[in-house]
Amino acid sequence: MSITSEEASDAGSMDRSRLESYIFNVFSCKKYPGCELSSEVPFFTFQGDEDEYLEHFLELRTVCLGEGAKEENNVVEVTAMNHQGKKVSVPVANLHVNCLPMVNLGDFELLAPVTLHLKSGSGPVTISGLHLITCEREADSEMSEDEEEREEEEMVPVKPAKKKQIL
Repeated sequence: MSITSEEASDAGSMDRSRLESYIFNVFSCKKYPGCELSSEVPFFTFQGDEDEYLEHFLELRTVCLGEGAKEENNVVEVTAMNHQGKKVSVPVANLHVNCLPMVNLGDFELLAPVTLHLKSGSGPVTISGLHLITCEREADSEMSEDEEEREEEEMVPVKPAKKKQIL
């Protein structure tokens, strides 16, 4: 599933970026098969493509215990960059089969790279959300500058209106 949108900023000026979003599920993601968090595979690192015009975000939505989870606490920790560019690790879910098998994180958006780690417990834990990609369209902005130059050259000077004389 892919959703593409082009939006103008709140000020009304044209925004030259495009946003694409894809369903992300570490348990069943085709690009990363077998990435279920468990005692065998306790961490997963989400990274985007190395492209200077793209930014990849992971928007976490739900953290859920899978079938066969034991009666133990399963703590899921997220490691990502903060606003100062430093790595920060934060526990986002403490799941237990009997009292809290699933947590809804809302729209928890993180810039790639993001590492999801099963800090304690044996899982299995499924994490789902959206993979968001923003694309800064450099080519479009260069073309628009060329178009603006052409429009300036082609502009006909505006002449003031003639005053009507009253007789």
